[in-house]
Amino acid sequence: MADMDLPTPDVPVETISPDELKGRIDAGEAVTILDARMASDYEEWHIDDENVESINVAYFEFLEDDLDESVFESIPEDHEIVVLCAKGGASEFVAGTLVEHGYDAVHLEDGMNGWARIYEAVEVSRYDGAGTLLQYQRPSSGCLGYLVYDDGEAAVIDPLRAFTDRYLEDAEELGVELTYALDTHMHADHISGVRALAEEGVEGVIPQKSADRGATYTDVVTLAEDGDEFDVGDVTIEAVYTPGHTTDMTSYLIDGSLLATGDGLFTESVARPDLEEGDDGAPEAASMLYESLQERVLPLPDDTLVGGAHFSDAAEPAEDGTYTAPIGQLEAEMDALSMDEDAFVELILSDMPPRPANYETIIPTNLGQNDVEDDDEAFELELGPNNCAASQDALTGD
Repeated sequence: MADMDLPTPDVPVETISPDELKGRIDAGEAVTILDARMASDYEEWHIDDENVESINVAYFEFLEDDLDESVFESIPEDHEIVVLCAKGGASEFVAGTLVEHGYDAVHLEDGMNGWARIYEAVEVSRYDGAGTLLQYQRPSSGCLGYLVYDDGEAAVIDPLRAFTDRYLEDAEELGVELTYALDTHMHADHISGVRALAEEGVEGVIPQKSADRGATYTDVVTLAEDGDEFDVGDVTIEAVYTPGHTTDMTSYLIDGSLLATGDGLFTESVARPDLEEGDDGAPEAASMLYESLQERVLPLPDDTLVGGAHFSDAAEPAEDGTYTAPIGQLEAEMDALSMDEDAFVELILSDMPPRPANYETIIPTNLGQNDVEDDDEAFELELGPNNCAASQDALTGD
C-alpha cells in the first residue's frame, strides 16, 4: 500500500522538521525514533546515534484490519516518539495511530528524503593554511565536501549535484566568487556537482585519469594531473595522485595543511578497492592503495590533517565537529597503516561491506555515459549509506 492510500488520522499530528530533529540529536537529547519503513530498508539505512533509540515497526502493522495490540509493546509510553518513513506520508498515519492510543508522537517532515537534504558547513579550526576552510557534512549518507575561500575566491571539493545552489549561495553570502569545483574521482555513491557548477560558470576540475576511465565531458573541464596547482586567493591546492580506491583517485592538498583524500583514506578506515574493476581487480587495486598510502600520504608531516569524502557511524568527530584527524594520529591508531603490503591486502579484502546502492548507475552517470536529467531521480539514486570504505572494525583492530 502506497502512502497516498493510507487513511488520514482522525487526530491532529504535529510535525518535526529534519533540521529540528538533527539539532536535538546534536544537543545530546534522548530521542526515540519509530522507523515505519520495511525492515529491509531500515537495515540498510536508518538514523543512528548514541543518544537515539531506534525502533523498526513497519507502517502496515498499524492498519486497523490487521492491528494487533502487541505491536505497541516495543514502543515506550513515557516520552515523545518521532515517527518517520521514506517520504512522510506513512509516518503521519502511524503517528496519528499512536496519538489515538495515548502516545505523545510527532512525525518527521518528508521522512528520510528530508533527512537526506540536511547539509551542514562546519569550520575546520585546526586548518592553518591561508584563508578559511569549511567541511560540508551530509549526515544521512556520511558524504563530506570542502569549501576553501580567501581574498574573494573560493573552491569546493567533491560537490554534490543536489546542493549545487547551496554552494553558489554560500559563496555569495561569504562575499566570494566560486572559481573552482574539483572532484577527487568518479564517485560511486552520489551524483557529482562538478558539471552542474560548470554550467553556472565555475571552472570544473576532474582527475586526468578520469579521462582514461571514459569521462565524456573532458572538453568542458580542466584535467588535473599529479602536481598540478590551483590558486584560490593565497591558497594553493595541489593535486596528489593517490590511486587504489579507483585508478583516477586524486587527493588535494589544501595549502599544505589538509589533504582532502576523497575515498582513499578516512579518519576511521581506508578505501574499499572493488568498485571499479570488481572482485577480480580488487587485489591489484588494494596493492595500489597500499603504495599510495605509504608513498604519497603517510610521508606528509604528522600534523597534516586528513579529510575524507565520507564518514561512517564508527567515526568520531574532532573537537571542532569536523571529521578530520592528523596523519600522525591515524598512523598510530589504525592498524592497517602500519602493516606490510601482503597483510594489508589480505585484511581489506577479508570483510568487504555491501557495495553502494545504485553504484552501477551512479558511476556511469558521473562519467557522463548515462544521463539522469531529472534532479529528483538523481536524488533518489543516492539515498542510503555510502559504503565506500573497507570494514572499520578490521582496520582499527577493534
